Amino acid sequence: MRTGAQEAREFPWWLVVACALGGWIGYRILSDEIYAQVLDTLSKGIGITIFVTLVGFFLASALGLALAVALLSRHVVLRQAARFYVEIVRGVPILVLLLYVAFVFAPALVAGWNWLAGHLGAEPLRTRDFTLLWRAVMALTIGYSAFIAEVFRAGLQSIDRGQIEAAEALGLSGWQRFRLIVFPQALRTILPPLGNDFVAMVKDSSLVSVLGVLDVTQLGKVTAAGNFRYFETYNVVAVIYLVMTIGLSLMLRQVERWLRRGRGAG
Repeated sequence: MRTGAQEAREFPWWLVVACALGGWIGYRILSDEIYAQVLDTLSKGIGITIFVTLVGFFLASALGLALAVALLSRHVVLRQAARFYVEIVRGVPILVLLLYVAFVFAPALVAGWNWLAGHLGAEPLRTRDFTLLWRAVMALTIGYSAFIAEVFRAGLQSIDRGQIEAAEALGLSGWQRFRLIVFPQALRTILPPLGNDFVAMVKDSSLVSVLGVLDVTQLGKVTAAGNFRYFETYNVVAVIYLVMTIGLSLMLRQVERWLRRGRGAG
């Protein structure tokens, strides 16, 4: 049993302070015309921020899972190729990766497609047809897939080898063992760090502003440059990101508690 003192120490006082601060800023936004105008402008970029994060994270998770399977493959070529990808990509900062993908990799990809299209009689592409928004999504996908691959690899390796051998003895195929035995159990280990990567991508999505993508950060930069109200503008930018990240973090904590209760019941 927890004592009253223990419960008081573990009470999330930081959340109370954060809510009070958020309430004060919310009051200012509602009562101050400048804050209201800034919020109205920046709210147009929230959809882009959410789109970049959700699409980028979904694609990065799919690619990361494929890389994790390759890292654990019995084939040395697959293992070495996946390890090469993961180590190289993890060593490049996300901002540098964004610039590289946008201005080096994407044009090279278009040039490669046009060369292939010339031989196949297909329609060629122009570099500008590959929008900066999708270049940003591609960069975040490539960058985060390397980190997510390690999360999946660690989760898959945490499954006891005896369960896999028992599934083999029952005659289950490799895909059936993965789908029915390995992945459902590994998911409990994978979800918390995977959620942390999702929150990190919400914050790193702000880097797409360097490409001119009209997300919350880019609209904040444009707004502040136009009205010179840097204090009000960047207060609103910070609050928007804090609402998204703190909300997601609290949700993830609830998921972790649910997983712990599930393990205890099991």
